Amino acid sequence: MSEDFFQGYKGAALEMLKKFNVRVWGQAEVDTTRGMFKGTVLPRAENDDDQHIVLKVITGYNIGVDITTVLSMIETGYKKANYKIPEKEFPVTPGLPKVKLIGTGGTIASRLDYRTGAVIPAFSPGELYGAVPELADICNLETEKLFAVFSENMGPDQYKKLAVAIGQEIEKGIDGIIIGHGTDTLHYTAAALTFMVQNPPIPIILVGSQRSSDRPSSDAALNLMHAATAAGHGDIAEVMVCMFGPTSDEYGFLHRGTRVRKMHSSYRSTFRTIGDIPVATVTRNGVVPQKEIYNHRRKDTNVKITPVFEEKVGMLYYYTNMQPDMIDAMVDNGYKGIVIIGTGLGHVNKPIYPAIERAVKKGVAIYMTVQTLWGYVHMFVYDTGRDLMAKGIIPAENMLPEVAYIKLGWALGQTNDLEKVKEIMLTPINDEITSREPYNGYLIYQGGVKEIEDFIKKVHK
Repeated sequence: MSEDFFQGYKGAALEMLKKFNVRVWGQAEVDTTRGMFKGTVLPRAENDDDQHIVLKVITGYNIGVDITTVLSMIETGYKKANYKIPEKEFPVTPGLPKVKLIGTGGTIASRLDYRTGAVIPAFSPGELYGAVPELADICNLETEKLFAVFSENMGPDQYKKLAVAIGQEIEKGIDGIIIGHGTDTLHYTAAALTFMVQNPPIPIILVGSQRSSDRPSSDAALNLMHAATAAGHGDIAEVMVCMFGPTSDEYGFLHRGTRVRKMHSSYRSTFRTIGDIPVATVTRNGVVPQKEIYNHRRKDTNVKITPVFEEKVGMLYYYTNMQPDMIDAMVDNGYKGIVIIGTGLGHVNKPIYPAIERAVKKGVAIYMTVQTLWGYVHMFVYDTGRDLMAKGIIPAENMLPEVAYIKLGWALGQTNDLEKVKEIMLTPINDEITSREPYNGYLIYQGGVKEIEDFIKKVHK
């Protein structure tokens, strides 16, 4: 049998397939010491071991079968899978809102490359419609693939290009905008667009998915439907993140772009509003506001676009025994702004005080945030905080660290005048700083306690 039938397999695993005349993409029954497994034999990733055969079982999940447990294998059928979803032209339905989907990459626009084992950004926005035809019942969708990158490769260049593209679409009279984005840095982009695209007349919805489209538990399709509903039919004209609310598929949340954060590496409900409540919930039936005050949709095309960013800005997560050369190195390398993520109410150790003084004397803007995420910087409570303020560190109120970093880069992109930078930083644009945090804006449940376990059983994860 040709080696083409054994893509990626080597060594003992390859010999096992040849012994039983089973091919990659063959439907196989594999009898093992652990029971019978049925599924499609998948290619192996190039860097994987030679001790396992990979099957995609009927549930859609992939499993690895240890070859030392295999008793026999029978190929019951063969059909080479085509995991590429064909791109389709989106149908136009009179009366539905016109929504623009801007693709940037990420899991929501991805497929699994079985040759390498990697999830790669390969679906174009048009292919997304091929995967989620229900979108045609919600809106008239136009698509554009602006980038095709994972979210870790998103940065100031992409933020600025997105802001300009959004402004152009608003000028054309679009009814709503969806931005497909990887989840890992989605909240950075949401903050950047909140500052760069101010007072939009329409909803701007960033959406991603935690699980790739080939998985049965993928949240990509429903997140897209929710995002299309919010963009096309919702009344909230802000930059928002749309992702699962609970881990189930009952509804999604719309999070304000400056108060949202990714809080779990794999849960579908990973995004949470910090220090406040979500702006709204969303289902395919519509948007239900949770906050009373928000920016309403308008019929004009007025918007303020400010696509600037100073790249020599960084974040420094304080840890015990931090040495002053950490700050000195940033200053020596030309950094103009530093966001420190301090302990407690906004503290760092005394050995780095001289480095802070040196940085401030050289005109570096330094802002303090807190590692707790919830709560405010209060640097006037203890001597440590008052000393740091005297040396030139500016408290960033209850801005999330990532938001403070993005806003400082945006502020320094407009001016080098540190007083003007301070004015920009401490003037709220859309709740990155709030006058108070509501009691229900801080909820962390601790498992194992009876009353909490009883509550979880009755409600949601």
